[in-house]
Amino acid sequence: MATQRILDFLATRRPSGPCLVVDLDVVRDNFRAFEKALPDSKIYYAVKANPAPEILRLLAAMGSSFDTASVAEVEMAMDAGAPADRISFGNTIKKERDIARAYQLGIRLFAVDCVEEVEKIARVAPGARVFCRVLTDGEGAEWPLSRKFGCVPAMAVDVLRRARELGLDAYGVSFHVGSQQTDLTAWDRALADAKRVFATLAEEGIVLKMVNMGGGFPTRYLRDVPAAQAYGQAIFSALRKHFGNALPETIIEPGRGMVGNAGVIKSEVVLISKKADNDNVRWVFLDIGKFGGLAETMDEAIRYPIVTAHDGGETAPCVLAGPTCDSADVMYEKTPYPLPLSLTIGDEVLIEGTGAYTTTYSAVAFNGFEPLRSYVI
Repeated sequence: MATQRILDFLATRRPSGPCLVVDLDVVRDNFRAFEKALPDSKIYYAVKANPAPEILRLLAAMGSSFDTASVAEVEMAMDAGAPADRISFGNTIKKERDIARAYQLGIRLFAVDCVEEVEKIARVAPGARVFCRVLTDGEGAEWPLSRKFGCVPAMAVDVLRRARELGLDAYGVSFHVGSQQTDLTAWDRALADAKRVFATLAEEGIVLKMVNMGGGFPTRYLRDVPAAQAYGQAIFSALRKHFGNALPETIIEPGRGMVGNAGVIKSEVVLISKKADNDNVRWVFLDIGKFGGLAETMDEAIRYPIVTAHDGGETAPCVLAGPTCDSADVMYEKTPYPLPLSLTIGDEVLIEGTGAYTTTYSAVAFNGFEPLRSYVI
């Protein structure tokens, strides 16, 4: 949310155009909260959430590991000071030459979700550790990730068995309960599946060692969300329930939960209009929209808090849209957004909770609008 440091920066620097400002003090506090909530789990920051070099350097210095989705992200983490043994190539869809390049850089931990991916890794990354991603239902997540990644638990057994046959280290399983997950029991269901894979393979003499419990840890938008400590307690209880005293190594991959509440986007009202004289809903057009970094408003999944200088006055429902010549560039219409009646063209607004998945979703010069500028303080 808008810390005093962010407000002071905007007041002093007066940057023109939309921009994201991230407060590193908040990121630091979030990392410590995760460490305290799950002291026995390694933290692998999901670089895709916000790869700003300043964020990566801070987290590397604090001892974080990194979950990467591409060779470019591997190199970013290494440039920030992370050694190769603190980096996971967590994307299950990789070109063989990218696997080879990551292996050359020293990466030894790779995600898979099918036999075909295992075979690629065996060819160019001999002896590497692999973990297989298991499908989850995504129930309770505001941004579910249910179908593209992962396989059913029975197939995960086949995948890890094949990894072992090909000389790879069948290291563990992973899952992702869905981004912005607010259901504390989601990890319990996924850990039950993970335990089944462990138990089945143990009968064949294949001893898995690690469960990657993914991300999903939320940031606060318009609704309160449980604190990191509550997630830690729920996850640890579920681990004990399914694994007893034989607890595996565990990894968590916070992205949104690490940086979401550390960032604020400053935006400007470009136009306020109606579509008919008797229309009771105003259209408010900002200088940023879906293509400028607010892609997660798709299907109105993420509803960001919006702060204006007129807050406290009378409000009315508005359709909120971006500035581009694309009719899809509408953020909130199904559920209009209440904004002050006194809001006018040229007013600045702050869009809070935007530290994650904004700069990385920002299009390169669509309609000639420059990518979202970012400041890290």
